[in-house]
Amino acid sequence: MNSQENRRVTELGTLKALSHPLRMRLYRALFVARAATASQLADQVDEAVSLVSYHLRKLAEHDLIEEAPGRSGDGRERWWQPSSYGVTIRDEDVRDSPELVAASDALGRTIDEQRAALHRRFLDERLTWSDAWRSASLSAEWLPRLTAAELAALGKELDALLKKYDQAARAAERAGDTEGRENVAVHIHGFPYRS
Repeated sequence: MNSQENRRVTELGTLKALSHPLRMRLYRALFVARAATASQLADQVDEAVSLVSYHLRKLAEHDLIEEAPGRSGDGRERWWQPSSYGVTIRDEDVRDSPELVAASDALGRTIDEQRAALHRRFLDERLTWSDAWRSASLSAEWLPRLTAAELAALGKELDALLKKYDQAARAAERAGDTEGRENVAVHIHGFPYRS
């Protein structure tokens, strides 16, 4: 991963590339795996290797992923890794273009559908997890009355807190502390609404 920061996405082609459901699944799977081959990812998403390879190349064309240096022993397998810590799409970057707004909305819906499916899967498989994991899992809703500036500040604090935990976990893994670690999804939405 070249950058420990989120990549700010402002290009129409990149938004369209990510809004494809399979590409988003591959991007997410690659982020979790840290680095993987098309064959490994094809097994995870239950698709043909050739199709996965095609979509990985499309993600690479938009600099969302890159080849992982030094991973291939014989040069025949291409290892891929995310090119940044994640992606960020900001309203101020898309609001003046109907095409960017539409692509951003499509991406948001793709992400939301995949997040909901991931949570439903956990609920369906909940009893297969240990008592400790079931107790640690959380689902909450808060309904504060905030200003736009307060919501923006809350988002920045939550982002910093989650990055702190993720970076500490990555460092612990690199040091060999892998016992009891699982992939964890944290989904938080913050948006205004009127009742």
